[in-house]
Amino acid sequence: MRVAALGVVTASVAIDRTVLVVLPLLFILVVPFEKMFPRHRGQSLRRPHALLDVRYALATGLFGIVSLVFAIVIGIASLAWLPGLAIRPLVGMIPAIALPFVGIALFDLSIYWAHRWSHEVPALWRFHAVHHSTEQLDWVSGFRNHPFDGAVVAPAAVFLLAAGFDPTFTGVLAAVQIITGLFLHANVRWRWRPLHSVVITPEFHHWHHANEAEAINSNYSVFLPLWDIVFGTYYMPGNKRPLRYGVSEPIPTTMVGQLRYPFEGVRSPRTMLRHPWWAVCAGVRALRTVVRDMWRSTFRPRTHRPRPGEPCRWAATPPQR
Repeated sequence: MRVAALGVVTASVAIDRTVLVVLPLLFILVVPFEKMFPRHRGQSLRRPHALLDVRYALATGLFGIVSLVFAIVIGIASLAWLPGLAIRPLVGMIPAIALPFVGIALFDLSIYWAHRWSHEVPALWRFHAVHHSTEQLDWVSGFRNHPFDGAVVAPAAVFLLAAGFDPTFTGVLAAVQIITGLFLHANVRWRWRPLHSVVITPEFHHWHHANEAEAINSNYSVFLPLWDIVFGTYYMPGNKRPLRYGVSEPIPTTMVGQLRYPFEGVRSPRTMLRHPWWAVCAGVRALRTVVRDMWRSTFRPRTHRPRPGEPCRWAATPPQR
């Protein structure tokens, strides 16, 4: 396992050496704030599995390529470009001064639903659970992501492009979403109460990662809490802070084990090639299950009558975090 992980990291650094500069720079910029204003006092830089997250950080070059290829496929297959084309004439009527604000709101709305489904649809959750498996949040924990999970941004990006927004603007939004995500995981105690319902803060995102019953399935937005407020998934208690993070299901603690985790129980590609008809039928059944669960997630009761922090009730065994 360690040899395989080392091979992944070495190949990634060979592809993109800038990570050797960016990683120390982020360390220098963020860690002093974690030490001066710690949310969880006594949390060491050498916390359990910190080295695992560093490996993920060093592997971003290779994982980024895998994510991009998979994101293109998912973006096209998601059909998000259809509603984008539908509103393209309306987008063309928006004054230039207001267009960036509309683009940010639409991007965040799209990400909200993609993120929500990645939590509440069991087949998608298996990929996203890797990111939530870290039990102590800090600046480097945000790097822990399954490369296929990065496709969550694809439908939103395809939607904006089809709607007529500038590709550079769309790319910048996707990049900002990734960069701010690292800061939101930081072990800092800042609350910024006046901003809680305006923009997301570390407090908002730490509750999203909390493995506590009242916080499960909440705070999905990446820029604007507005969508969580509108769709009943906003949770920001004023009298306490999250104490426990991670997920309830057992997830491997090695990079290779986590990369393989979402595929446990899935037949090998060799078996699928030997039995193509069976593979096609199994794929159709899996797709129907995913669509059904997305529908249930979208229209579950809390959507219509918000109950902040209410655990998901539409599944017999709700996805745990």
